[in-house]
Amino acid sequence: MNIGKEQTAIRYLRAFQPQDEPYYLCYSGGKDSDCVRILAELAGVNYDLVHNLTTVDAPETVQYVKSVGAQIQRPPKTMWQLIVEKGMPPTRLVRYCCSCLKEHGGKGRVKITGVRRAESVSRAANSDFIKIIGKPKTVQRTALELGAEFAVTSKGGVILNGDNDVNRQLVEEFHKKTSTAINPIVDWTEEDVWEFLHYHGCDSNPLYQQGYKRIGCVGCPMASKSHRIAEFERYPIYRENYIRAFERMLERGKERGIVYRPNWQTAEDVMDWWLE
Repeated sequence: MNIGKEQTAIRYLRAFQPQDEPYYLCYSGGKDSDCVRILAELAGVNYDLVHNLTTVDAPETVQYVKSVGAQIQRPPKTMWQLIVEKGMPPTRLVRYCCSCLKEHGGKGRVKITGVRRAESVSRAANSDFIKIIGKPKTVQRTALELGAEFAVTSKGGVILNGDNDVNRQLVEEFHKKTSTAINPIVDWTEEDVWEFLHYHGCDSNPLYQQGYKRIGCVGCPMASKSHRIAEFERYPIYRENYIRAFERMLERGKERGIVYRPNWQTAEDVMDWWLE
């Protein structure tokens, strides 16, 4: 186990602990969020363990989340309602599901996340130990005035590295007005995560023991076609719910005068297109 990375993560968690309230620990039920959950315990910081229910979480994930005592927050709208409202299924390029179902929680709080650079090219370019999203010009101006070393992400967020007084001042000043996250395992590899969890006796979500490589929403467009088909075979009720949502989406589209793709005549047509 990489003791140096563990100690760095604990140091960050202690350095940025809010003075007047607990951290908001974003808990998905996956291995990375288990990692930050255990680190928060080791650091001795106060936190609220919160799972933002997506309404398309696997049943095993929901049960596991409950078993560790996480608070479950329901979204304003279900996935099925969002599909009808948006007039299209979520896709890799239009991931309204994440912003509406997962990322709305913790507004005005300092969040702890399990984001890691190694997960994707985008996260490698847009993540660091501290991330502040919102009021970008004001944050950047204040950061310059304080002499902070920072980078600006492609989406306008500000990322910082270092548990120094300047960064602490920035987090303290802006977390009530922005989306502010502490990412203590941002530089960890997948091997680091599993070594840490095994060392602390955490097997994590039982789906991992059943061959799953990632824990996410059933039908997530970021997963491969074969994985999604296998999920729908395992959880047929979710496929049925998507089909019903697509049916309502097409009906609403006709009422609105929306011209869909020529090959979207039925809900099954939409499903076939979506899986591709």
